[in-house]
Amino acid sequence: MNCKTTIATYAAEVIEQWTKLKKRPELLSIPPEMQIKAACFVSVHTIDGNLRGCIGTLEPSRNNLALEITENAIAASERDPRFDPIEAKELQNLTVSVDVLSEPEPTTIAELDPKTYGLIISDGCCRRGVLLPNLEGIKSIEDQIRIVKRKAGLELIENNKLQFFRFTATRYE
Repeated sequence: MNCKTTIATYAAEVIEQWTKLKKRPELLSIPPEMQIKAACFVSVHTIDGNLRGCIGTLEPSRNNLALEITENAIAASERDPRFDPIEAKELQNLTVSVDVLSEPEPTTIAELDPKTYGLIISDGCCRRGVLLPNLEGIKSIEDQIRIVKRKAGLELIENNKLQFFRFTATRYE
């Protein structure tokens, strides 16, 4: 891999190599933009825009972004519980994006903006839901909160009894 390889291209290469060969790429030289320690989500979509897999981390769990992308790309391609594993015959009809996340910070509903901030809602114990920022179809804070609460199974809990965190994300496509 050379320094001209973009973050999203690298994630796509990981998915292709894993899908075809069940092999992680060798990281001989990591570009500077992937030497940082950061959380990320890897999303896979069909050419017509349908989600095909999305897995990520909210806190960095590996030594650098390249390793974070590698593991999340593999997980998005074969371990997203909503989908069957990606097959080699599908690869030419898929697009890959990577969202690199900032550190989550506590927030209030009034400070949210679904175009700018992703959202994490937690019950402080066992359940937590997340939604990336600037997603198509999310037009209001209310939409964002409703979707995150549903994902976490927190629909019946009043907002004032939940913890809200926001984060930004840089998307690479």
